[in-house]
Amino acid sequence: MSTVGYGHRDVAAALAEVSDPVDAANLQRFFRTGPGEYGEGDVFVGVRVPATRKVVQRFADLPLPEVDALLDSEVHEHRLAGLLILVRRFEKASGVRTRDDAQRERIAEFYLAAVLRGRVNNWDLVDASAERILGGWLFDRARDPVFDLGADEDLWRRRVALLTTFGFIRRGDASTTLDLAPRLLADRRDLTQKALGWMLREVGKRVDRALLTVFLDEYAPAMGATALSYATEHLDPSARTRYRRMRADGAGVRTRSRGGR
Repeated sequence: MSTVGYGHRDVAAALAEVSDPVDAANLQRFFRTGPGEYGEGDVFVGVRVPATRKVVQRFADLPLPEVDALLDSEVHEHRLAGLLILVRRFEKASGVRTRDDAQRERIAEFYLAAVLRGRVNNWDLVDASAERILGGWLFDRARDPVFDLGADEDLWRRRVALLTTFGFIRRGDASTTLDLAPRLLADRRDLTQKALGWMLREVGKRVDRALLTVFLDEYAPAMGATALSYATEHLDPSARTRYRRMRADGAGVRTRSRGGR
């Protein structure tokens, strides 16, 4: 199906056709959209991810200004559809026979602008896009944008930074993950902790377990419990116990130090 002449409203209408109000209510709860929760204010119409992907296939060539309109929608599934269109477009431009660096750069910059204006603003949106787009674009380039995003206090920008490094890990490069991780150890927000531990675990699984254990030998005492649990998930029980004890001892030292001031 050609998407010439189609726009963001057509994508929204296609999503509405496969929406379900029961799923919408469940998704509102699952993604913590209540007051004070991480997804506060997010709106769902009730479209499952497989159905969203089928809609995206129909609108894969949607013009970028129309994708931008999807990303600016208050509806979560609209933003997800826009991001999945970008991922498809970026991966097509990255193919061996279809490589187009000008197009790849345009999409990467377009995506980064969306991140900076707060449109990639829930964990599934980040996880579906960051490693594929920025992780692909920055692999053989200066990685300053990763550290800039990691230095931002915004939860989603930090998660984009961490998940971008997954694109590097998949290609055997753990360096940026290991440089970024110590800078985020003090961020005890659950979704940062989980992403941090997940990326460290992947370093051990996909690149080199010794790189993970060397990192943990130095930083386990300063890590949050969630990040450490995720990072050590695939280590043997004795190693997991040792790192938990290191963390407990480190927490005890910090508590005594604060109490003595």
